[in-house]
Amino acid sequence: MLKNIQEWLLLLIIFGVTSLLGNWIGYDIMPLAAAPGMLVLVLVCLAGFILHRLIPIEFPSVAYIAIIGVLISMPWMPGSDYIVAWTNEVQLLALTTPILAYAGIAIGRSWTDFVRLGWRTIVVASLVLIGTFLGSALISELILSLQGII
Repeated sequence: MLKNIQEWLLLLIIFGVTSLLGNWIGYDIMPLAAAPGMLVLVLVCLAGFILHRLIPIEFPSVAYIAIIGVLISMPWMPGSDYIVAWTNEVQLLALTTPILAYAGIAIGRSWTDFVRLGWRTIVVASLVLIGTFLGSALISELILSLQGII
């Protein structure tokens, strides 16, 4: 378990540093200003991973992470004002870039597994992405039109 925690922590630190750089370059938020929020996010993720291993119920670690994040940011929780203020300094897109890069590397390392899925998987994935994009565009077009923004 200790080895897993060390690996998770190393990976989360790499993501955190990369996200802080993306936050600085893309959104002009200085790394020292966003560092407390990034530290909170890293600790929440680490706690979710640990709970996933400790609790013998089949429950994804993402759910534990989400529950912890929601609980510590609730207004009645002591210190939640600080947590919300700190994490507001970290932009969502600055977080997604390194995560998607890691996913791309992970897929690239296992091309044999990807090839075994076959061409049908690529067609289905492409259709899902196109459908999601078009659905989101239609919904936003409708809502913005109803509000008179466009």
